[in-house]
Amino acid sequence: SNRASIQYERMDGDVTMQCGSLDSDASVTWKVNGTDVKAHHREEGSRLILMEVDLSNNGLYSCFQNPNGERRDQINLRIGTSPREPTVTCRSNTYPKGFYCSWHLQHPTSIPTDFDVTVLHNQESLEVTRDVVHKNRCHVLFPEVFSSYPYRVNVTAVNALGKASTTITFEEINIVKPDPPERVVATPIPSNVRRLEYFLRYRPLIRDQWQHVELTDSTAHTITDAYAGKEYIIQVAAKDMEIGTWSDWSVAVHATPWMDKPQQIPSTTEQEPLLGTYPNPDPNRSPPPTSKNRSSVRTPTLTQTLTQTDPLHHRARTAPRYVPQP
Repeated sequence: SNRASIQYERMDGDVTMQCGSLDSDASVTWKVNGTDVKAHHREEGSRLILMEVDLSNNGLYSCFQNPNGERRDQINLRIGTSPREPTVTCRSNTYPKGFYCSWHLQHPTSIPTDFDVTVLHNQESLEVTRDVVHKNRCHVLFPEVFSSYPYRVNVTAVNALGKASTTITFEEINIVKPDPPERVVATPIPSNVRRLEYFLRYRPLIRDQWQHVELTDSTAHTITDAYAGKEYIIQVAAKDMEIGTWSDWSVAVHATPWMDKPQQIPSTTEQEPLLGTYPNPDPNRSPPPTSKNRSSVRTPTLTQTLTQTDPLHHRARTAPRYVPQP
């Protein structure tokens, strides 16, 4: 025959190969991959016996009848082991749609090994779909959701030298586990977002006295003493928390408690220095500058959120909120 047969044999054992249908006492010559057989062996008529084989004995063995040298047989010898119990895990990353099971052998068999998979639920056999990409994975649809019946999965590893099975049992609630997040992006935050502190001042348009608020941990402040119906001027200065001096005042924002949008208009108070009457808890920290040269620190613009108020009330029921935006 011109076609080689495949012969699977167990690791560490002795292997006997028969030269086709020749009589047991026929005289033959054996070759492996076209060369003499050098492994530990003996010949008995038409048989070749290899001793304590391992993977190095794999190869294409050919036998030739003496004396004319006619090739009578070809045997593709494959050495391996029978499978041990596979490791099986199941997980649902598409709950409540279904789950998948994966399996692997901790000890390779060195020869082709197949896996038979069965899934039982409430004494019913469920349809198992093999994964098109991962050969050691299958998918199962949940027949029902919130089932109190356990699932029983059996995986049997089978090859020419033997077979071994593993069975696991679980309830659906114990295998629900989403995939880890993908495409996680880390974006650096500009250094001035965290390192700036702010100083806010505001006053009614008709008064000259400023109220001052120092903002060290926030870029938002709620003014709680704004009078309903009174137009206010609000400004903010900024300073690096570690170095440098205060910026000039921001462009003034004019607002009243029931306006929808703030008005940002140039103001003669834009370059005004801070008054000396603001609270400064740190005696070593300088207040915003009195010079008219603007600092390189970018000052935030202001937006406001205002709520319509009953005009009978003297004060606004809900105070306006002014939010610096870097």
